Amino acid sequence: MIPLSVPNLKGNEKKYLKECIDTEFVSSVGKFVNLFEKKISRYTNSKYAVACTSGTAALHLSLRIIGVKSQDEVIVPTMTFIATANAIKYLNASPIFMDCDEYYNIDVKKLLNFLKFNTFFKNGHTYNKKTKKIIKAIIPVHVSGNAVNLKPILNICKKKNILIIEDAAEALGTFYIDNKKKGKHAGTIGDIGCLSFNGNKIITSGGGGMIITNNKELAKKARYLSTQATNDSINYIHNEIGYNYRLTNIQAAVGLAQLEKINLFIKKKKYIYNFYKKHFKNTKDFALAKRPNYANNNGWMVSLVLKKINNIKKNSTIKKLLNKKIQTRSMWLPVHMQKQFKGYQKYKIDKANKLFYSSINIPCSTNITNGELTKVVKVLKNF
Repeated sequence: MIPLSVPNLKGNEKKYLKECIDTEFVSSVGKFVNLFEKKISRYTNSKYAVACTSGTAALHLSLRIIGVKSQDEVIVPTMTFIATANAIKYLNASPIFMDCDEYYNIDVKKLLNFLKFNTFFKNGHTYNKKTKKIIKAIIPVHVSGNAVNLKPILNICKKKNILIIEDAAEALGTFYIDNKKKGKHAGTIGDIGCLSFNGNKIITSGGGGMIITNNKELAKKARYLSTQATNDSINYIHNEIGYNYRLTNIQAAVGLAQLEKINLFIKKKKYIYNFYKKHFKNTKDFALAKRPNYANNNGWMVSLVLKKINNIKKNSTIKKLLNKKIQTRSMWLPVHMQKQFKGYQKYKIDKANKLFYSSINIPCSTNITNGELTKVVKVLKNF
């Protein structure tokens, strides 16, 4: 089987894990947790990093620390993994779903139109004209490691007091381009960024996530809540409802070893993309999904757009590839179409639906061989 995207564990993972076991620091206390935070902070050029049990936990904490409450609303793209929207519901808030652009990212133009024509500002808050509820935040998602162009919305969000939480779960290693040089890292443009280290990500800790921010108070609050809101560790006094969201030392050890090789991983991801691009250049039935040129994207996932196809044929293609021992997957069903989210507001969604019905992700593990890449190309061309 040629897998879709699996971890590449050929660095210092065993060495660091052995140290965890030998020292018996295997839970949420140990040197690797703090070191992993420092290294992520340095790599992303963010002032603060708070390690969490998952990317979902990072999103949940982020919404909590900026004050999202029941009856508030949060704008979110419909083309995202469902965890982004679930985190909003954990706080009994409501999502407003936005369409996506050609990069599968939130459609910034439609977002600006929504803010201009469908909201009003009063007493320091932005309200939804339709529901009369406060819109507290926007969660842009850097899908497949493709950076969202956030520049057009920064000023209006500041004026309207809408905070930006970047779901950068798939975007570690994605940097914006600033005058042809490496600029800011995805997740550091808004108020908070959320990373994920799930098993299929660009680097993994088996699970886990991270909050990155330049705001000292937000980082302090996130760390406090992630460790059960402990005010007095001697007498076990907790003054708020907290969470058991602290990353373990074992996971951090794996993550640290992975981070040491991230530049090699990104280099291989770009090689994979260029290999597919070269061999699919003149095909009429499908094309590689576009990537934005205003950023050096980490290339985490490779998406293929099948032309003139419906969902039945897309699923049939996935099954046929699996029969050939090639693992692929569909893009996510847009969240506004999910059963538990059908009743929430959505705004002019059309492209997300089309991309769902026509897009699949194809093998792009960093340890994939040229022979395996050639097989994927050959089988797809034969289809």
